[in-house]
Parts: sequence; C-alpha cells; structure tokens
Amino acid sequence: MRATGRFPGSRWCPSPNFGARPDGAGITLLVVHNISLPPGQFGGPYIEDFFCNRLDRHAHPYFSEIADMQVSAHALVRRDGTVVQFVSCLDRAWHAGRSCFGNEEECNDFAIGVELEGADDVPYTEHQYQTLAHLTRLTMAAWPAVTPDRITGHSDIAPGRKTDPGPAFHWPYFKNLVRASEKD
Repeated sequence: MRATGRFPGSRWCPSPNFGARPDGAGITLLVVHNISLPPGQFGGPYIEDFFCNRLDRHAHPYFSEIADMQVSAHALVRRDGTVVQFVSCLDRAWHAGRSCFGNEEECNDFAIGVELEGADDVPYTEHQYQTLAHLTRLTMAAWPAVTPDRITGHSDIAPGRKTDPGPAFHWPYFKNLVRASEKD
C-alpha cells in the first residue's frame, strides 16, 4: 500500500480534486468523515459523482448548492462495507478544508481522509466499522506515524464548521476493533 497509495480491494474511481502533498509532509493523521447525498439518503451514484465533479445539479434540489464544489476524500466506505477510492493516499485529497489538529494546521497536507456513507445521527453498520478498522490498520502499518491518538473526526479538526462523523459514530467500539486487529 505504501508504494501505490491504494487500499487493496478498493474500487478505483479517480477524482480530479487532489494535489501533491507539500515537500516533506508525512502522513501522520487519519480523519473520519461522513457523507450522504442527498442528505440522509444512502446508495446511488451521487457521492462518486460529487467527488468526480460530475454531480447533476438538477437531480435533487440540494445538489444545486454543492455542484460547483471541488472536494474529495481518499476513500469512501459504503453501507455494505465496500470501499471506493478516489485519491491515492500518497496525494493530498481535499477533504478537511480549513482545519487544525493540535498545533498543526491544514490537515489535508498530512492526513488521509476516509468517508463513511452515513449521517451524524444514523447508526453506522457493522460492515462499515469492520472495514474502517481494516483500512485504519493498513494505514497504520504503511505510515507508523498514524497512531491511535492520531485518528480523529472531521468535527475535531474543524469545530464549529463540521459535525461529522457525529454522535452516531461509536468511537470506543471502533478503537477496540482497531486494537483487536493489532493482535491478529
């Protein structure tokens, strides 16, 4: 994974919304997000279309508000646990926006962003927790600077601006899955 930046077994759906990481920037953070398009609805092509700049602004009233945004994530974990990857982990995806982790600003420079198909107040699926834990272990193995204390939510690095992954995300359960998989 460290050589290609690709999560094994993921479906590749390249986004044009990425750039090179700044010289000397290491990968030291994993950020958990959520997304659903339209909001609160799951399935369909809209998340992929959004991250690839091909969202039909006429397909839903909400889409006219976001169709011109250029954003991406490294990967999306669907409700059934399947993974779609948009940006190589070696590159800088546009997922965090204005952000700060500790004293480090501009988290996109040094973070990997994983989206869960979901909403702040809708429980995530077991498949998503298992897959996210697996992706986390792969990330930690490839980039050892990503430690358990350097896994965070979008809401934690952009407080007041973002709320995801929201109160429905069970952090203790997820962290236990990551720790349990360390023993395997």
